[in-house]
Parts: sequence; C-alpha cells; structure tokens
Amino acid sequence: MPQEPSLARYANPVGRYFAATRPPFLAATLVACLLGLATAAHTGVDCRLPTMLITLLLALLVHAAVNVLNDYYDALNGTDAANTQRLFPFTGGSRFIQNGVLTVSQTARFGYALLAIAMLGGWWLAMQAGPGLWLIGAFGLLVGWAYSATPFKLNSRGLGEWCVLMGFLGVVVGADYVQRRAFSAQPFLIGLPYALLVTNLLYINQFPDREADIAAGKHHWVTRLPIAIAARVYPVLALLALLWLVGLTVFGWIPKIALLAALPLMLSFQASSILQRHASAPALLLPAIRLTIFAMLSHGILLSILLMWNRS
Repeated sequence: MPQEPSLARYANPVGRYFAATRPPFLAATLVACLLGLATAAHTGVDCRLPTMLITLLLALLVHAAVNVLNDYYDALNGTDAANTQRLFPFTGGSRFIQNGVLTVSQTARFGYALLAIAMLGGWWLAMQAGPGLWLIGAFGLLVGWAYSATPFKLNSRGLGEWCVLMGFLGVVVGADYVQRRAFSAQPFLIGLPYALLVTNLLYINQFPDREADIAAGKHHWVTRLPIAIAARVYPVLALLALLWLVGLTVFGWIPKIALLAALPLMLSFQASSILQRHASAPALLLPAIRLTIFAMLSHGILLSILLMWNRS
C-alpha cells in the first residue's frame, strides 16, 4: 500500500497542490475523452488535435476540481477524519487535510480556483465548437460540484451513482461534440457501458468507507441497504454494461469486432465475487477495487482503439 501524504514528502508547493488533485484517478477522465474522440472518428469525423488536447485539459481540470472539493466537503462533515477502515489511496479521501499537508481553507480555495479556470476555458472552447457545449459543460460542472457541495450533497442523498454515471457519460458526449460540432446518438449509446463501469468504481469504493459515512450522515446506497444486498448491486451494473455492449453490436451501432471490449468486463465479475464474500471486511476488498479499475480502463481503451481502427 502507498504511504499517505505528509508535509515533509510534499515540501514543494507545486508538487503538493498537483498531488492533491489525485492525478492517478484522472485516468478515468482521460479514457472518457479518448472514447468520445473515438466515437467521432468512427463515424468519419475529421478530428482536430488542438481542440482534442484542449478538451482533455479542461475535462481533467474539472475532474481535479471535483476531487479537491470532495476532500474539502468530506473534511467539513468529518467522514474522512473518522475513517479508520480506509484503503488508501482508493478510499477515505486524499488525506491531505487530515495529515496537515493542506488546510481546509487552502483546499477550498484550490478546488474553486480549478473550477473557475475550467469554466473560463470551457467558455472559450464553446465559442469554437458550438453552443451545445455550453449545455454539456454547465451540466457537468453542476453535477460535479453538487456531488459533494452544500446544500445539494447529492452523494449523501443517494444520487452519487447517478452523478458519476451522467458525469462521465457527459465527458464522452462532450469530447465527441467538440470534434463533430453537433449532437449525435453515438457517444450517448457507446459511452454508457464505460460510464457504468466508472459508477461501479465509486460504488465498490464506498464499502470500506461505509461505517465512517454512516456516522457522518452520508446516506448513499451502500449505507442505506443491508450490506449483503448492497453488494449485489455491483454485478447488476457490470451485467448492464455487458448487455448494453452486446446490444450495440446486435443493432449495428458498433462493429462486431468491438465485442472484444467486453473481455475486460470479466474482471468486474471476478471483483464481484470478492465483494460478495468480503463486503463486511474492508481490508480484503483491495484486489476487487484494483480489478474494477483495470476492467474500467481496459474496456474504455480497447473500445476506443477498435472504433478508430474501424472508421466509416
């Protein structure tokens, strides 16, 4: 397990603030952007590298802001401080506030600064790509902020999974829109299995945090349901992703060879088996979390490659 952060380890302010964004977890957004680019390229759109890179940068800034603000609001409600069953770095927050690397106010200012920069960049990009990006961007920013922020606290109200599902589907749609400069059904349909797998990552990560979240009043579904029943939701989401992908090939939305992107989903079912056995033993869930991450990223990358390889 990696060491938790300390002020001595992050003496350099630049490295400190960069690490506070939880860079390894931004890979989920990187792959979502790649998938959006692939859905556009698959249908014959001539993709532009400069706007692709700017789209990726802005999406990463939003994700980074959401990560930092989630740390801030979880510090306010006390869940991260009370979390003794965390599996760092996957659950229990970044620990930057709890370990004295950043103060609560520094974290808040940094998170909102990232959000402001992303908004300004998104305004410029929407002027280039088209007005539809305003709608996508505004929705994504609202969902990302309201996930943790008061007064909404959507995750605490049982809507966190919905936020993640719609947020990451929105990244795929937005990346496609910037290249296509119009809305299309392609990214909505093709991006859904990936968004479901990202949702499953949030879902399984909530099991080690369950006791602390209950104490802090975070009433997401892992805390609302009996733990054995909560564990059964994970394979349902994975199965929905698999069936949706199969349906896309049956109805001709993607080429049959794209079914190869279903292979990583088998890792999700392996993770599900571990979760069913050890849902009440957080320390034993680390392999399942890692399998969930690998399944999610591998599916998104493989599907993107297959779509771009089979361009119309």
